Amino acid sequence: MKDLAELMNYRESVRVVDATLRDGGLVNDFFFTDDFVRALYRANLAAGVDYMEVGYRASKTMFNPADFGPWKFSDDEKIRQTIGEPDPALKLSVMADVGRCDYETDIRPKSESPVSLVRVATYLHQMPTAIKMIEDAKSKGYEVSCNIMAISAVQEADLRIALAMLAQSPVDTVYIVDSFGALYPEATERLMAVYRDTVAAAGKGIGMHAHNNQQLAFANTIEAVATGADWLDGTYDGMGRGAGNCPMEHLLGFLRNPKYKLYPVVQFVEKYMEPLRASGITWGPSLAYLLTGIFNQHPRAAIAYTKAGRSDICSFFNEISGQD
Repeated sequence: MKDLAELMNYRESVRVVDATLRDGGLVNDFFFTDDFVRALYRANLAAGVDYMEVGYRASKTMFNPADFGPWKFSDDEKIRQTIGEPDPALKLSVMADVGRCDYETDIRPKSESPVSLVRVATYLHQMPTAIKMIEDAKSKGYEVSCNIMAISAVQEADLRIALAMLAQSPVDTVYIVDSFGALYPEATERLMAVYRDTVAAAGKGIGMHAHNNQQLAFANTIEAVATGADWLDGTYDGMGRGAGNCPMEHLLGFLRNPKYKLYPVVQFVEKYMEPLRASGITWGPSLAYLLTGIFNQHPRAAIAYTKAGRSDICSFFNEISGQD
């Protein structure tokens, strides 16, 4: 059980990252209007959010720009055209997936970009390439995080080796990413201990990016911050791939730092997120996503089930569990 003071107090070192455009973009192929993006930026600024992730920096040779909205690629020119030069109080970030970006050419020096933070997303087996990307971004003047995906599917011994590699790299922050929404707070606590022993001991920050398959994204984020994580991801109305993420309104409602304001988030949800849902864009917990979380599987099967409009949940259970 956590010391109540750890939950009721606040740390100046905590940073909140809004991932609505990036993780939420996986729901609507990144087709957000410019008005939505500008309003989201203003809401984050008013709410005291520290970073706004404006999307991926994906390769245009691997992904056809005609198939996606602009925030799949988050070009510096598009960011400036839509948002302008960012207010120093709200920094911008992009995510670069290992193997899905042309980072050497598409991530220009920080002096030429409105972006401050590059988040390198990687699976454990891609760690050598991830470290090359981290070194490249750091040499160009960016803050850099490493987001280790599918953390619930890795062995602790392998994780420790990867974290030891990151501890020797110039990365600033290393994230726990519960891609499958499979973690329980007890597992988050154990992972935090491993991260503290390795990357935190080397002076790196720890971050938490949770998915909501079992409706535990908020609980896991609380567990992470209570045990030492300083970088916390949220999305407005929980918008994100499949079951979505830790809702920003939950997160800012919980954090005790008076710099964070909840009302601008509530305003944005009412004016922009509820109409988005009403338009037919779907995200959030469901029984299908719960099952992929319980079975520690990628939610792609539940996404396909949902898109197909299926209702035979018992058949789906048998399909993903391997039972007849």
